[in-house]
Amino acid sequence: MEPETFLEELADALVAVQRLIRRRLRRQMPDPRLRGAEVELLRLVVARPGVGISDAAKDLGLAANSVSTLVNQLVGAGWLVRETDPADRRAARLLPTPAAEARLDEWRRRRAELVRRQVARLDEADRQALHAAIPALRKLADTLHEEAEHS
Repeated sequence: MEPETFLEELADALVAVQRLIRRRLRRQMPDPRLRGAEVELLRLVVARPGVGISDAAKDLGLAANSVSTLVNQLVGAGWLVRETDPADRRAARLLPTPAAEARLDEWRRRRAELVRRQVARLDEADRQALHAAIPALRKLADTLHEEAEHS
């Protein structure tokens, strides 16, 4: 396989897997439906409770005003709590609500089950190849994240 073909096929495969997982799970999840950016922000806040809007924007690669809009929507829907940062009264800290944590736990559970079922349908050689690719895919994600931080 040519290097350019490999790179295109890798990118296409990664996008397709992510898109299909997301679509399948959206159909299974109870309403209200959350958009991708909303889920990404919730995941970040659950992972880093107390994160500020500007740090969240930086981590997500979004403009601060876009994150602020998402925060307002998620606070209004009962998924996030915004509280004043005691160290800087002008800044806000974001905290997940129990409903948000439960929603993300359910999403992760359903995602793991979906992937488990689909991987079980593959032959042993394909399962081993996917397992062996995980460290390289994590490194690829790390380099993409690092590059986004520096640009």
